[in-house]
Amino acid sequence: MDPVPTPLQIAIITVSDTRTLDTDKSGGLLMDQLLTAGHLIALRKIVKDDLEQIRGAISFAVNSSAIDVVITTGGTGITQRDVTPEALAPLVTKPIPGFGELFRWLSYADIGASTIQSRAEAALCGTTLVFLLPGSTGAVRLALDKILLPQLDSRTKPCNFVELLPRVRSEG
Repeated sequence: MDPVPTPLQIAIITVSDTRTLDTDKSGGLLMDQLLTAGHLIALRKIVKDDLEQIRGAISFAVNSSAIDVVITTGGTGITQRDVTPEALAPLVTKPIPGFGELFRWLSYADIGASTIQSRAEAALCGTTLVFLLPGSTGAVRLALDKILLPQLDSRTKPCNFVELLPRVRSEG
């Protein structure tokens, strides 16, 4: 087993009309936990709850050769302002439905049937992994602890996203 995980270049995009870098607790939690896990933060940005701004930020990140993974927080609910999944949709080359399914299954233990309101999802966009998380710190912590940190760790067995990225890139 590798003693040190392979560091990934990660973009964090917070979707919010009200948060700033100082008040963005979910984005801050992502940044702190990912840095602690040995990853690099290539981009941290806040965008308004606007479909074109969200799509532009995600598109910029997935088209950057310096970014391996994009994680968004916010805009995954069911209100009129929640358009992060719609912003991502035209950029998706391969959906990863198991992420949203597993996230909601794990979330059920914390918030019960309210988890049905979450549209958390993941996809491959070209050669970049993209994860859409809800905006709450509880949801971000759950996704990090139970799914993202293990799957973004090259030491996780029997398999992880890190070991698949070179194959994704060689096919792309």
